[in-house]
Amino acid sequence: MKEQKQTKTASTQVLVKAPTATRGRFFEGTIIKKFSTRVVIEFERTVYLRKYERFYKKHSKVHARIPAGMDLVVGDYIKVQECRPLSKIIHAVVVEKIRSAGEQKK
Repeated sequence: MKEQKQTKTASTQVLVKAPTATRGRFFEGTIIKKFSTRVVIEFERTVYLRKYERFYKKHSKVHARIPAGMDLVVGDYIKVQECRPLSKIIHAVVVEKIRSAGEQKK
């Protein structure tokens, strides 16, 4: 019995909770502004206009929190995911950096 209790405590020590739980949609976009704790990304999406049976492009902006230890600059292409509201305008967290500002699309 003592061995089972030790394995349970060992397994609970391995689990580490993330600082902010993520949920919802993913967005990919280019950083257009950078602040000390957040970034603003802009991405393009297509919207269908039913009256004219056509598509048009629309630009959207999302504010996202930068996790500790992530190095980002203006022009980087990143992926963000929705999370709980962190402040009045921040509702997303940066998940990963897809490519740097100097690299071109593949």
